Amino acid sequence: MAGTSSMIVAGLTAAALATVGFLGHRAAVTVPADLRHPAAGPAGAVRGTPPHKDRGTALPARSGLGTRVVYSLDADRVWLVEESGEVRRTFGVSPSTVDPAPGTYRVTSRSGAVTGSDGVPVEHVVRFASVDGTAIGFSAAVDGSAPALDPRERTGGIRETRADGAAMWTFATIGRTVVVVP
Repeated sequence: MAGTSSMIVAGLTAAALATVGFLGHRAAVTVPADLRHPAAGPAGAVRGTPPHKDRGTALPARSGLGTRVVYSLDADRVWLVEESGEVRRTFGVSPSTVDPAPGTYRVTSRSGAVTGSDGVPVEHVVRFASVDGTAIGFSAAVDGSAPALDPRERTGGIRETRADGAAMWTFATIGRTVVVVP
């Protein structure tokens, strides 16, 4: 009996994750080019203005200590940082419409492969926050596409390339610290 219950729960969980991924990614299909990389707003705010891209690739100051993922809302950039403070890898990302508030989070769940909300298969999904029911996390589209954002929709998928997604997947295990900076 316990095995059957576990299988039902696992099936329901997989269905829920696929649905959330599908809905979030579907919303990213009809945005004008000037809104595809808008600036961060307050937590839960929908992006809508161009970002500040002049911060370069240097690890942001006051981005924590120890082994961590650092995500800059303004720069749309991620750093994978070792315990020593050495940057293992840095890369640009395509943001979603909903931003987490700046702060420190932990990786709470991961999925190897799901269907994004736009119907595009995504892999290496690493979730670390939720804003008003919108799951926030990193993922890579199997076809390499970047999302097109619709500011009227609340989505939380932060898109990275497949190579960057594989690096994130290896680095950002359950419980890993994620520091979000402006």
